[in-house]
Amino acid sequence: MRIAIASLGKSEDSEVSERAGRAPYYLVFSEEKKLIETVSNPFAVGGGGAGFGVTKMLYDKAVSIIVAGKFGPNMESAMKEKGMKHFEASGKVSEVLDEVFRGISEA
Repeated sequence: MRIAIASLGKSEDSEVSERAGRAPYYLVFSEEKKLIETVSNPFAVGGGGAGFGVTKMLYDKAVSIIVAGKFGPNMESAMKEKGMKHFEASGKVSEVLDEVFRGISEA
């Protein structure tokens, strides 16, 4: 299981991006809560289709859960189609990561 968190910066101390499809970066974590990759989002700027593009990009990286401030309907549809989960959250990436893992362990 890998978790990708939309981020305004490249570190765990960065704030979670409010916009999922247009987030500047995605931080990808392992199930051990270790940062395994920082991905610069090629869809952060440009035309339509960001939600679909980001979903495919992260799915190809074996991500199963995506976290961001807000998700658009197209991205939600794309994630559902690929069997991915998503959570809306705000705050520092490191704190949100802990919240997500607490939620998973309680489920």
